[in-house]
Amino acid sequence: MNADRSRSPVVHLVGSLPLPDSTSVFRTVSDAVGMHLLRLPDGETGIRKSWIKFLQDVLAENPAIEVAHDLPPFKFTQWDGKVIREIPRLRIRPNAALDPVSFKTGYADMAIASFAIFDALQKDGAIPAGIRFQISLPSPLAPIYNNMIPADRRGMIPTLTQTFIGEVEKIAQSLPADRLAIQWDVCQEVLAWEGYFDEGPVDFRTETIEVLRQIGDAVPAAIELGYHLCYGSPANEHMVQPKDAGVMVEMTNAISAGVHRPIQFFHLPVPKPRTDDAFFKPLDGLALKPETELYLGLIHHNDAGGDDVRLAAARRHARVDGIGTECGWARGDANRVGSLLQSHARIAERT
Repeated sequence: MNADRSRSPVVHLVGSLPLPDSTSVFRTVSDAVGMHLLRLPDGETGIRKSWIKFLQDVLAENPAIEVAHDLPPFKFTQWDGKVIREIPRLRIRPNAALDPVSFKTGYADMAIASFAIFDALQKDGAIPAGIRFQISLPSPLAPIYNNMIPADRRGMIPTLTQTFIGEVEKIAQSLPADRLAIQWDVCQEVLAWEGYFDEGPVDFRTETIEVLRQIGDAVPAAIELGYHLCYGSPANEHMVQPKDAGVMVEMTNAISAGVHRPIQFFHLPVPKPRTDDAFFKPLDGLALKPETELYLGLIHHNDAGGDDVRLAAARRHARVDGIGTECGWARGDANRVGSLLQSHARIAERT
């Protein structure tokens, strides 16, 4: 690992916060936990508050894509059976030519705009020196699994992968690489491995790892790279409740083995009830490279005792270099931001 954080782990924020703008996020987070951060996201405010929901329109409005009116919508259902929303199915139009440049996600432009604010605040001392600007991006598989019919995934994946790699290239050309970190958010892939989506032409394990390898290696070496594995939280509840950390460990090991460039961190969520060794036991088999740190999303609102027990249980099976929450906070209660940050600081300030 990069440093000994076994007693005082760093604070890691996945990305989104329920605050009005990036300036508010940068100032609020820096004031509360700035000394414990290595990277600072912009809060994913605006259209990213609902993560990738806006990408449904990005896909549907492309001239090569059409709504599959003859098929029922996909029911996006959380673990307890509650339907979060119904998502219209999309397909590739017959004989349509897919062009990566035609899919306008806007991620690079949003990152460039947020970095200008980050840069100004860091120069003024509001953000501590040395902290990198963290850009959290969904993988290209996320909107494909959510929106495209299974039969068209194979045709869509190469194109949208190039679209997202193009966004990374634009970021790298526009911003100083040694002040950046890119985190790939891996949610739909985890759900796919858990059997959440209908099968398509290619096995999920083969399909997801190949794409996650490609987009990892597309990040220039001077930019830090991380992966956040996730079980979703559109209504502050997981889409699937994991039996244990086994699927995440399997995926982490496969990504780590497949990506050629260094990976700085992996972030894995820990559900609130899981204080038991059975959940953490698969971490015994985690095979991270020496330069890669492990961050666990084990902090939960107003549960200091549980946070301590989860951390202690995790440390019986792995070295924990950083702590955070399971996922982003944007869809949660803004009144919880202060107390959540205090919960992070409490553990990070231990000596």
